[in-house]
Amino acid sequence: MNKKIDTRPNDPGRYPVNKQEDTWKDQLAPMQFRVLREAATELPFTGEYNATDKPGIYFSAASGQPLFYADAKFDSGCGWPSFFEPITKNAIYYRKDTSLGTIRTEVIDSASGSHLGHVFEDGPPPTWLRYCMNSAALIFVPEGGKLPEIVSHYMTKLASEEEKEAVRNKLSV
Repeated sequence: MNKKIDTRPNDPGRYPVNKQEDTWKDQLAPMQFRVLREAATELPFTGEYNATDKPGIYFSAASGQPLFYADAKFDSGCGWPSFFEPITKNAIYYRKDTSLGTIRTEVIDSASGSHLGHVFEDGPPPTWLRYCMNSAALIFVPEGGKLPEIVSHYMTKLASEEEKEAVRNKLSV
């Protein structure tokens, strides 16, 4: 069974979390800033979450928005955390990326427009997609773990009912 996800560009250019770049620079670690705000990429096999295989949820390090269940993570062998689907349909937006002389689909967090990585059509069923993410763009909260302040803030102030339910179901918060 195929689970079709529309990955066509859909970035509206407006986000509920909107900060000046200087504020982002103060909030984020240097590598997080380069990845999230300047669309840099970590070197393969160097990211904190590449080999993580615990149950839980991955959130955006920029906004605290829930992005991926750990259940959707798989070892693609590419050197970056890879997932086959986002936690909710509206968790991410897509942009056309021609920065390397080829056409790729960039993945951004829909709450802040921050770069997360790219999506490719070579993943496993049921979606056949590989969301190749940078660890620096993510915060992992294991099942039973305490939500960091940025995640608690997002969940309290900005989360949709669908996002709240998705997090409750996995983390019992």
